[in-house]
Amino acid sequence: MSPLLKNKDWSSVAVIGDGSWATALIRIMTENPIKVKWWVRERENVKYIRRFGYNPDYLTGVSIPKRRVKANHKIEKVVDSVEYVIVAVPAAYAKAALDQLPGNAFDGKIVVTAVKGMIPDENLLVTDYIQKRFKVKTENLAIISGPCHAEEVAMGRHSYLTIGSENLVLADRVAKLFACRFVNVACLEDLQGIEYAAVMKNIVALASGITHSLNYGDNFQAVLVSNAMQEIRYFLDHICPKERDLSQSAYLGDLLVTAYSQFSRNRTFGNMIGRGYTIKSAMMEMKMVAEGYYAVNSIYKMVEANDLDMPICKAVYNILYERITPTIEIDILKGRFK
Repeated sequence: MSPLLKNKDWSSVAVIGDGSWATALIRIMTENPIKVKWWVRERENVKYIRRFGYNPDYLTGVSIPKRRVKANHKIEKVVDSVEYVIVAVPAAYAKAALDQLPGNAFDGKIVVTAVKGMIPDENLLVTDYIQKRFKVKTENLAIISGPCHAEEVAMGRHSYLTIGSENLVLADRVAKLFACRFVNVACLEDLQGIEYAAVMKNIVALASGITHSLNYGDNFQAVLVSNAMQEIRYFLDHICPKERDLSQSAYLGDLLVTAYSQFSRNRTFGNMIGRGYTIKSAMMEMKMVAEGYYAVNSIYKMVEANDLDMPICKAVYNILYERITPTIEIDILKGRFK
């Protein structure tokens, strides 16, 4: 149990989402005195979790304490009477999930997004969409960032999280939900920057997977990632300028683990595309959402609208949406690197 939370300070949390990341976050919080109400989309999965104490589809080896984690397929009941709402649905499905709720559902609550993507048809960050749809004030919003893979959380490996918010008092409160024996948590006063960086790193991971599948070696991968860091800085400086240290783990660390890790679904997806899979076949085989696929479309539209020069983003967009051969795009891209 975290020394930051005492037994008398039991917190109530709603988790919206039943994938691997949502399950991992619940795994972390059960180390602390927290009661979780968990929105699970499928009624049959709710029954399974209530009976056996495991998610039948994701991180199936993680034990869910049934007395402290209550699964329910009715989203309104889940968010009712809680202090914190954690949104952990893939961005492509976040709008459909959240729009089941009335406009006042988040009144008086702290809303934390654990989504590393953008609402596709809105081209909005998830926090921006929550503000627009539910009128949540910026000071009541936070984001959870890595570097932290769900699979390693499931194994209890030491991990690091960052809570981003424009309200550092709020960020500290959220941090206490997740700080435990195997998770360190830091706070940063940068809601949008961290969220955009989390979106961008998934695009870079796609590029990393594509180039790896085309037999570009470690030397090229290192140059790709270092140029990607410059591209992320360039994007943030134009879209949400602020003094920030991009060498911190919420930015650089999250980028590195997503670009290189065996657990990175975006790197895996890019690897499959580089090997000749179609978008549909890669998605079907993975059975999980690669946020970068949807994110690159949203970011590319912002790049075009703001007349930005972002070659990595453009290359990934051309491969995935314009169906240009990966070898052609990467050959063009490597001429831009320094």
